Amino acid sequence: MSRALNILSAALIACSVFATAAGAQTLPGDFVFLRDIDPTILQDIRYAGPNNFVGRRLSGYDSAECVVKRSVGLALKTVQAELAKQKLSLKMLDCYRPARASRDMVVWAQNGRETPAERRYNPTLAKKDLFRLGYIAERSQHSTGAALDLTLVDLAADNSAAFDPAKTYADCTAPESARAPEGGVDMGTGYDCSDVKSHTAARSITADQRRWRNLLVAAMAKQGFVNYSKEWWHFSMPGAGGPAYDFPIRRR
Repeated sequence: MSRALNILSAALIACSVFATAAGAQTLPGDFVFLRDIDPTILQDIRYAGPNNFVGRRLSGYDSAECVVKRSVGLALKTVQAELAKQKLSLKMLDCYRPARASRDMVVWAQNGRETPAERRYNPTLAKKDLFRLGYIAERSQHSTGAALDLTLVDLAADNSAAFDPAKTYADCTAPESARAPEGGVDMGTGYDCSDVKSHTAARSITADQRRWRNLLVAAMAKQGFVNYSKEWWHFSMPGAGGPAYDFPIRRR
């Protein structure tokens, strides 16, 4: 009897642990971890660390995981499959964004300070004007699950260069060799670069940079994604959103 009780007790504990772990990964509103849909899609969730225009992790990014609506994830999987035929991959830079992170951006923009590292992302604009000019939104579509930031990676290229927080880089509009490494193809500017050169149809980029932008836009549009004209990296899927959410991004 004692041995049977011990076995039963161990089984109940195991079930409890499993339920707790599963519950910790439950996401609301048909959100899923993109890795569960397609683990081949690369991820570099920039707001989960210091390599972004704020220079630190944003509120709510407790883990560097791409979270998306299920329909968005399935569409990305199809895009990835098409790109793989060309030895290319998507790289996710931001996916679902907790609403608290957008509020964090507002506080940052109004703090009255601009460091040289911050100026790398908006070399010709004051950060207090970024919301008014449409480069940052107080209420982001990212929080609805309908918007994504991403780039392309050439899998045949050397993508080993890593961001060094101790290094001084040129601003985000500089040539690729001088600005902070992105680990992707040269799109003409860095990610989150608040400048006219980041506009998808900017005329100040090279033919190769335009080709990469056009390729990304076409691949995403084929699956229903729409590009934001001021940001070559920003795409949304009409009808996939809904209310804004504020749950933090936890470890899987």
